[in-house]
Amino acid sequence: MLIPVIAFVVTYALMILLPKVRHWVAAASAVFFLVFGALTADGGVLGSLKEAAGNINWNVLMMLFGTMGTVFFFIESKMPDLMAEKLLHIAPNTMWIVVLLSLFSGLISAFMDNVATVLMLAPIGLAVAKQLKISPVEMLICISVSSNLQGAATLVGDTTSIMLGGYADMNFLEFFFLNGKFSIFWAVELGALATVPVIMFIFRKHRQKTNIQVGAKVKDIVPTILLGLNIISLIVASFLPNMPENINGYICLAFFAITAIYSLIRSKSIRNVANSLREIDFQTLLLLASLFIIIAGVERAGVLDWLAEKMVLLGGGNLFIVYTVIVWVSVLMSAFIDNIPYVATMLPVVAGIANTMGCTPYVLFFGLLTGATLGGNITPIGASANIAAIGILRKEGYEVKNKQFFRIGLPFTLVAVLVGYLYIWFVWA
Repeated sequence: MLIPVIAFVVTYALMILLPKVRHWVAAASAVFFLVFGALTADGGVLGSLKEAAGNINWNVLMMLFGTMGTVFFFIESKMPDLMAEKLLHIAPNTMWIVVLLSLFSGLISAFMDNVATVLMLAPIGLAVAKQLKISPVEMLICISVSSNLQGAATLVGDTTSIMLGGYADMNFLEFFFLNGKFSIFWAVELGALATVPVIMFIFRKHRQKTNIQVGAKVKDIVPTILLGLNIISLIVASFLPNMPENINGYICLAFFAITAIYSLIRSKSIRNVANSLREIDFQTLLLLASLFIIIAGVERAGVLDWLAEKMVLLGGGNLFIVYTVIVWVSVLMSAFIDNIPYVATMLPVVAGIANTMGCTPYVLFFGLLTGATLGGNITPIGASANIAAIGILRKEGYEVKNKQFFRIGLPFTLVAVLVGYLYIWFVWA
């Protein structure tokens, strides 16, 4: 096991030290594992390549690719802007504007990328702050941490959710109800509701009344309809028997293609289609594909089974202790490193722990996802949504201090994780 372990540790160390090129680090490590596998297996290079291709979760990659593309056209249609503006008209004062923007941010990010959600709602937050002559820093932080929180609520809400769905073979509806029980969606939503008093306390002095007018106008309703049909199709496919293994990926790719073709016909220009392809995060796709190969190599060497056994021993064979360790270690880890490689690594470990202890894996899967998703809200670098919000503020001339972020991110995270942690244990243990 020594060579795979050393390679794995070096890979993670370099990804932490070199975050801008982490996808290339992972790709280089994947090549190493391919060569190592070819040298230590009977199948040679060809056998190693076939094994690697089989270990890549193509369903996850296709879902990500298709969803990113479709969401681009949804954003371009300006429908999210209109939805946000309508929501603002309900709010009686600034404090409630922030609460509603945060909840709305979470609602949107349950069905689309967290960074895209921040990019959509940040202009609204900036406009509110400008009209009231207050700093937009805390408002945008609330939007970003809320979007990051609810990414775990549905199958298509976040990369980590898509990874869990692919690994645990969970369909869209099983994020809501699974085996006759309320699933992880409800843990996330209860956590989101628990953060409302936190936001109200932080903005308790902001009681100014406002009637903000952004003037959003929807360019085209069709991308919104197609995005809705995409989600409905994922739900329908979950009920149909004998579906292909990668059906969710095929659905997301198909709706991206339909939306792109529609845009091409409507605008009679390839520009939007080209822009949608440029907006797809190919670095994350490369990172994930490489991680699938790396983790398969480590698993093949028996490392993950060994780690699972040690974690069970550490918990003394007590499920509650093991569950607690997984949740809160995940919170701590994802506060400083990206949760995508962390979750990709831990999913097979958690499955091994559940197998060793003879318990249902879902209590540990949901605990892992809750801790890893929400832990990113503790620090400004813990989640891509936070980095995007800080970047927008920097362009507007506002520097976000760590103290400002911790003031919101820390209580927000602790409250949301604690609620989710207790809910998952009492419902699923």
